[in-house]
Amino acid sequence: MERVNLIINDAEYLEYLKKNQEHEIDRIYCHHDEHHFIDVSRVAYIIALEEQLDIGKEIIYASGLLHDIGRWMEYEKGGDHAIASKELADGILRKSGFTEEEIREILEAIAGHRNKEESSQLADILYRADKLSRVCTGCNARSTCKRFQNGEKPYLFY
Repeated sequence: MERVNLIINDAEYLEYLKKNQEHEIDRIYCHHDEHHFIDVSRVAYIIALEEQLDIGKEIIYASGLLHDIGRWMEYEKGGDHAIASKELADGILRKSGFTEEEIREILEAIAGHRNKEESSQLADILYRADKLSRVCTGCNARSTCKRFQNGEKPYLFY
């Protein structure tokens, strides 16, 4: 997990985490912080193990750690944070020693992590892990959360 450790210690990564935190300081809904990122990574890895998928642990963790890193850009400029996260993740992945093929796979999953119909295995488990990592049942903001306004229910299993 050497390359994953390079990600979590990367100066840009830490700056993006800080920007997410600054924009969400008064947010009553789920935050896009290091706790969420590691929860998504862990849940995605469990899914991959349970489904016996041939996706490397570092690939899964890199995807989970970077999937929402551009959320602050959505707050500042609008647009889709998944696309912003993809763009920001590219340089971090290169500095962390991932191969071109691995970078392509991770960036594709990050860009598609909000789409339930995404085609790659990695994007699919990232989508599911993103949903499963949220503990909605006891949330005080649940009644106004857009997730539930759209009729979505909390999931414990997919």
